[in-house]
Amino acid sequence: MRSGAVPPFPRKRKLSPDLSEILSRMNDAGKRLRSLSANIEYTKVTVLVNDKSTEEGRLFFRKGKTPEVRIEMERPESKVVLFKKNRAEIYLPKINQVQEYDLVQKSGLVEEFLLLGFGAETGDLRKSYTIKYVKEEEIGGEDTALLELTPIKPSLASQLAKIDMWVSEDSWMPAQEQFFEPSGDYMLARYTAVKVNLKFPSSAFDLPPAAAGAKHVKMN
Repeated sequence: MRSGAVPPFPRKRKLSPDLSEILSRMNDAGKRLRSLSANIEYTKVTVLVNDKSTEEGRLFFRKGKTPEVRIEMERPESKVVLFKKNRAEIYLPKINQVQEYDLVQKSGLVEEFLLLGFGAETGDLRKSYTIKYVKEEEIGGEDTALLELTPIKPSLASQLAKIDMWVSEDSWMPAQEQFFEPSGDYMLARYTAVKVNLKFPSSAFDLPPAAAGAKHVKMN
């Protein structure tokens, strides 16, 4: 997918470690955000058996009444994940299959997990999480503010013990997030080469043409 590159929102003055200031900057950046692309790296760790798996690819996002998301995973295997209109589709070229998921009963899934901190108002974050400022930390050469989010809603707490969010002090969006399950297992998400407010073609949030002949399987 190709589009014009727009850098993240400009950095303001160096902030003091104050949670209200950080959330205010995040809120301002979220209000201006209309679309986004980024390199992504997801690392899943199962603590009990010391198992670690990593996927790498690209994330594309367009804001709207219902957000549209396309993830193009490149390594270790190619696949395309599409979130659109309360549906998720996963195209697996290796077996020429499209897995379909109905997300009507989980309409907040994308915002609560996949796009946490990207474009959402921080007031909404505070309704779902107790937020604590931890410290400033450098991640991949980038200055970040580390926040700890503890779920308030029982529906979230049953799935997540807490979330660590490293907020870039350049873009005021997440540079890295770590999702801890109650079992101790966790998923680490890293975002790099972030570009905002791009103009995507109309086909940007469709499955690739190669998926037209794939077998469709309803998963729920």
